[in-house]
Formats: sequence, structure tokens, C-alpha cells
Amino acid sequence: MQRITPVDIQHKSFKKALQGYDRTEVDRFLDELIESLEDEAQEKAALEAEMADLRERISHFKAMEESLQHTLILAQRTADEVKATAHKEADLIKAQAKMEAEKEISALVERTEEAKREYQRTVETTEKARSELRSLLMTHLALLERSAAPIPSSSNGVLDQHTLVQ
Repeated sequence: MQRITPVDIQHKSFKKALQGYDRTEVDRFLDELIESLEDEAQEKAALEAEMADLRERISHFKAMEESLQHTLILAQRTADEVKATAHKEADLIKAQAKMEAEKEISALVERTEEAKREYQRTVETTEKARSELRSLLMTHLALLERSAAPIPSSSNGVLDQHTLVQ
């Protein structure tokens, strides 16, 4: 069945009959019917426009939702990558610090060993010097004891070398 529009009603003409309806009353009714159909058509157009607007807004919000979901996924990935990078950097810094600490400990151990060797050389040098000093002192003491005998004096009061050697 074909839909009747307000224009169809406006242009509709009826045959004239003897026993027909009051023409003014039919025209008034048709005018009211036309007005009612036009109002309904305007309401329908307004509702369709609103529905189209709402569909567009829904589409926009869905696009925004999708964009936000992608953004959240990207943000999560970025955060995960940043955390992973930070952990790697922390591990690298720890390893570097450990290596530097081991180098310092090694250097300190080497310096300690060198100080011990130097101390040992000093002790040995000291012992050698004491021994030599002791030997020298013993030699001088022996000389002093040998020379405890009265020393002949020379006529001029000076000892000659020959006298001291005896």
C-alpha cells in the first residue's frame, strides 16, 4: 500500500453526488488531516535528525573509547618498557659498582701486601743496621779494651799513628 502524503490529500478531488457529504465540512476535515500529517512529518523529520545526531555522537564516543583503549594499552606498554629499562639500568649500575668495589678491594689488598713487603724490608734493613752497628760497636769496644793499657805519650803530646795501631 502506498503512503498518503499531505500533498496527496490537498490535491484529492471527489466526485459530486446528490446525497453526498457537506463539502465545507469535508474540506475542513481534510485541512485538519493535512495539518496533522504535516505536524507528524515535521516531528518525524526532527526525530530522524535527532536520531542521526545521536548515532553520530555514539560513533564519536565509540571512536573516543577505542582511542582511549589504544592510549591506555600504549601507556601500559610504555610503563612496562620504562620499568624494564630501569631494572636493566639498575642491574648495570649494580654490576658496575660491584666491579669498581672489587677493583678498589684488589688495589687495597695489593697496597696492603706492598706495605707488608716494605715493612719486612724495613725490619730486615733495621736488623742489618743493628747487626752492623753491633759489630762496629763490638769492634770499637774491643779496640777500647785493647787500648786500656796506658798509652805512651810522645814528647810533643801528640800520639803518632804507629803508637795507636799497636
